[in-house]
Amino acid sequence: MKKIKTILECKYFLILIIILTIIVGNLGLKKELPEVGNIYIIKHIKVSQNKYTITSDKVVINYYADSLEELERLNEKYKIGDKIIVEGDYKIPSTNTNFNLFNYRLYLKSKKIYYVVNASNIELVSHSNNIFNKLKNKIINRINNYSKKEYLYTFLMGDNNYIESDVKLSFQNNGISHLFAVSGMHVTLVSFVVLGILNKIKKSNVNYLFVIPILFFYTFLTNYTPSIMRATLMFVLSFINKTFKLNIHIKYLFIYLICIFVMYNPYLIYNVGFLFSFSISYFLILYGSVSERYENYFVKLFITSLISFIASIPILINNFYSINILSPILNLFFVPFVSFVVFPISLLTFIFPFLESILNIIFNVLEYISLFISDYSINVILCHIPIYIIIVYYIIILLILNKMKNGKFCYLFIIVVVLLFHVYIPFFYNQVHFIDVGQGDSSLIRFGYDNNILIDTGGKVSYGEEWKKSNYSIAINTLIPYLKSIGVNKLNYLILTH
Repeated sequence: MKKIKTILECKYFLILIIILTIIVGNLGLKKELPEVGNIYIIKHIKVSQNKYTITSDKVVINYYADSLEELERLNEKYKIGDKIIVEGDYKIPSTNTNFNLFNYRLYLKSKKIYYVVNASNIELVSHSNNIFNKLKNKIINRINNYSKKEYLYTFLMGDNNYIESDVKLSFQNNGISHLFAVSGMHVTLVSFVVLGILNKIKKSNVNYLFVIPILFFYTFLTNYTPSIMRATLMFVLSFINKTFKLNIHIKYLFIYLICIFVMYNPYLIYNVGFLFSFSISYFLILYGSVSERYENYFVKLFITSLISFIASIPILINNFYSINILSPILNLFFVPFVSFVVFPISLLTFIFPFLESILNIIFNVLEYISLFISDYSINVILCHIPIYIIIVYYIIILLILNKMKNGKFCYLFIIVVVLLFHVYIPFFYNQVHFIDVGQGDSSLIRFGYDNNILIDTGGKVSYGEEWKKSNYSIAINTLIPYLKSIGVNKLNYLILTH
């Protein structure tokens, strides 16, 4: 056992594995697209307006219903695990047509999906006899009976796409959206509750063997999201480490776990959930001890939130182009409220439906507070940065956290200075930008000190009958994110040509 510890903690072996991961990852990024047939197994179903979307291995299937009745028939006919035949137009997913913005193709590849099918016909081959698929379908059917099903989907199925866009945006602006993505927090709570019950009966390491299958079933329910897989596999590795007395430091286990994930799917580096989950968790492993010297729960929580916030700054910058500097403070309320009230009562309500009215009140309070605070949040817009600036950021972050570990919190001013520098640099650009807004181009003229003129906006896409009308906002989804990504925080003039 000592030999295993010596090998895994050897820096030369670690460097070798990291180099191997980079090589395998690069080869994976250059791999040709796999071939697909027309028979698929349903893994996920989503309904939005008249669009019925099925996710399967390697493909996303979109079918557009002509009526509400047809949509209802589809919902009744197809279930998770069913085998289907699909006829339609196969396409490679679209990529971003504007610099810095969301790349749908890379996002799907991070989920091992390579094609989008606009289906003309879907035929059922057979229903699934798999007991886990049947159980998952029963859970989905039960969730659909609740009035606030969006949060049950979020916490039980790892699917937050049902939360209303304005509420979800408020979570993002407040820096608390991580609480509504299934993560290590949920795995910790589930394992803590199950272990607590089993230990009451009889305390034994064997109890962990009962928890592990439950956690893997939870990963199945959440479609194997990276954050849940990370937390579950770390639970398993920690159990092995403890049981066999390997005494390997957790930071080494974590690095090897990252390497395994990247070797399995190199495109995970383009998955925001993966980046947040692994980067924040690793920094908490390294510097989580800073909070342990304090006894007060809220002081510990604030320091943990502060470390998480600082560690996530480069990721926030390059994906959302802004940070809320009040986020660590807001987490003092939202983390315990969601962790000890919202999430547990959501699970209890799923089991005991008579609690639904109480849960609805809690959700309404949560949404109201988040929307209210969002109006007063202090969001700092920060332009997109290249990889070498990200490296510089993390060198500075490591310096600050190392000083914090020694009790020198005054070094936090360094990150404040860096962020101020980052904010004001784009104000001196003289540029013209042409922005693809789907129906043509918008033009942005920048000159002098923070002078910005925008010509045309793109507007809103709204079409079809009322029940299937899409109100997709080009401004919210394309124009504003692009302006933020280049550091624009205000417009001096807006010119509309038509």
